[in-house]
Amino acid sequence: MKAISQDTLGGPEVLHAVDLPKPVPGTTEVLVRVHAAGLNPTDWKHRSTGYLIGEPPFVLGWDVSGVVEAVGRGVAIYKPGDEVFGMLRYPVGHGAFAEYVAAPARTFAPKPAALDHVQAAGVPLAGLTAWQALVDVAKVREGDEVLVHAAAGGVGHLAVQIAKARGAYVYGTASAAKHDFLRHLGVDEVIDYRSTDFTTVCDGLDAVIDTIGGDYGPRSLTVLRPGGVLVSLVASMEVADLRDQAVDQGVRVESMICEPDLSALKSLAALIDAGRLRVAIAAVFPLDELGRAMELGESGRTTGKIVLTVP
Repeated sequence: MKAISQDTLGGPEVLHAVDLPKPVPGTTEVLVRVHAAGLNPTDWKHRSTGYLIGEPPFVLGWDVSGVVEAVGRGVAIYKPGDEVFGMLRYPVGHGAFAEYVAAPARTFAPKPAALDHVQAAGVPLAGLTAWQALVDVAKVREGDEVLVHAAAGGVGHLAVQIAKARGAYVYGTASAAKHDFLRHLGVDEVIDYRSTDFTTVCDGLDAVIDTIGGDYGPRSLTVLRPGGVLVSLVASMEVADLRDQAVDQGVRVESMICEPDLSALKSLAALIDAGRLRVAIAAVFPLDELGRAMELGESGRTTGKIVLTVP
């Protein structure tokens, strides 16, 4: 099979096409023919630093939408020909930037009927991150007030929609050019981070979703109500420093890494098919232009998700 790999760490120029053996599904695994693969910031972070998976060679990518080609022993929930989408186990299950992937069957869920493969590939990692942060960790419910930082980003734009679907009042930070997009998604109050300090707008919030880090963490603590929670999706070292401050202020800080989750994927699919959650696709590239796709992603100028198609 064709895949995009790298032999050294570095910029997009280290990526190159390779021929690899087609995977064979093991017990309780499925073999999926990849039709589209989503791109996430963690991909270029791993490309340049190795981060959580070490030294190359490796094939990156965690977001998959495709068709089941074969099933391993013990798989009862899928059969060849089923359309599925999902997130490969993070971080060690990487390999979506290829023609085929083999992974545990419950890594995947039936692809939402309302989406094609390109749209579906933009959902899993960002959608599961948003769902797990809001639902499992923050336990957001009707009437809560929530702030989502980088609200027009891959995780952010899905998070605001999930929060709205759960009945929350949502604040979102973004540049002014993205405010109309966010209002269309349902954000109640959009804050231009370039001209307005969000701490002057928000107060007494139930939850903050932080995808940025840096000084956003300590500043976010100040806008939470007693018992509120800051869910950090950035480096754990930063979170450790925040926890002492949080105790003094009577709030919580939680750090999380997204996990494969069949039940949550089905919940996301239900919202999508009901018209309550949509994924914004910023750009689409063929697999062999992964380097160009990463350059665009690293520019920080996109709204929504970048997706690769696999011929």
